[in-house]
Amino acid sequence: IRLMLSAVVNRDYELEQMDVKTAFLHGDLEERILMKQPEGFIKKGDENKVCLLRKSLYGLKQSPRQWNIKFDSFMKEANFIR
Repeated sequence: IRLMLSAVVNRDYELEQMDVKTAFLHGDLEERILMKQPEGFIKKGDENKVCLLRKSLYGLKQSPRQWNIKFDSFMKEANFIR
């Protein structure tokens, strides 16, 4: 990162940044993960049911990696190179 920032300064380039506020919610999970039902979603008689996660969530150890895979795939499809 320092090398890139140094090049930006030395060559008088403009630098942009972005923030994807829901980044970790876009990653596709590679394994099956079950979770307790969130409060407010539990119906009477279904207290022992669980939810099957279909996407990443904040707090999962897999979430940062899954976001990176998703973002990398998008950038490659847009013909960006590393």
